[in-house]
Amino acid sequence: MSTSPAPPALNASRFRAAHEADWARLDHLVGRIERRSVRVLDDDDLLALPVLYRSALSSLSVARETSLDRALIAYLEQLCTRAYFQIYGVPGNAWRQVAAFFTRGWPDAVRSLWRETVAAALLTLAGAIAAYLLVAHDPSWFFSIIPDGLAEGRDPSASADALRQVLYHGSAEDALAAFATFLFTHNAQIALFAFALGFAFAVPTALLLVYNGMMLGALTAVYAAKGLAFPFLGWIAIHGTTELFAITLAGAAGFRIGLAIAFPGRVARMDAAVAAGRTAGTAMAGVVLMLLVAGLLEGIGRQTVEVDWQRYAVGAAMLIAWLVYYYLPRGGNARG
Repeated sequence: MSTSPAPPALNASRFRAAHEADWARLDHLVGRIERRSVRVLDDDDLLALPVLYRSALSSLSVARETSLDRALIAYLEQLCTRAYFQIYGVPGNAWRQVAAFFTRGWPDAVRSLWRETVAAALLTLAGAIAAYLLVAHDPSWFFSIIPDGLAEGRDPSASADALRQVLYHGSAEDALAAFATFLFTHNAQIALFAFALGFAFAVPTALLLVYNGMMLGALTAVYAAKGLAFPFLGWIAIHGTTELFAITLAGAAGFRIGLAIAFPGRVARMDAAVAAGRTAGTAMAGVVLMLLVAGLLEGIGRQTVEVDWQRYAVGAAMLIAWLVYYYLPRGGNARG
């Protein structure tokens, strides 16, 4: 019984000759992108780029399976790797990455957390209302809510004049600076902890948000009892709209991670946490920048803005600016 001859082995020279022109063109296009940017390519080159990349991948697969010469395999591996990073990788230019973060990455991440943001804001508001009512009804509650380092005489026993001096310049400027610094440091810590503790199924994050709201409500009740609620909230608003928004977003980021760990759905728990961490981490990077802006507002505002309505105007303008930046439609929908 005769047997058919085995098929001839693939000839490396013929294989190279059949595909070398496509490899050379892909190499040329990738090189142009690496030296400058993808904008240098015309429409025909842009359409050809993914086709040439897939063709190079196919050639690499054939070269490996048929054990063609190692030099050719190494060349194709390098070419495919370079093409992959230019087609699917992050932009190579640092300035483009920064611009992409501010124009898309950061606001899209925050917008996708809108449900968690609403929940965080409601928890903060609930804590503030509860503490305000408690302290207004029984001032002794104040000492159970506010730490001694923050009170420093600004408690229910303080006179209206002493409380007023905290809000305006004058002989109490040093005390005001210390009070403002303490508030900013406290809020920054709350924001970082609210995010970090989200891994514990988001429970500590929720408690921190409630407690932060209670501190604001307790302080407001003390000033309200002396008829100073409006000036106090104006002093807080000048930087507080940014700070409190930052804390709310940090809590939302913590919620996203905690809920992904607690309720991963149909995916593995670790995979759910990693996916949530990407969005939460991007939002948290923006929170750090917001806290820096709040610090500048507090420092400049404390020195230059003493009129109540001006303080409210600055605070409202900052809040509107953040809302527009985050939630103004940009021609695409963020995934929630």
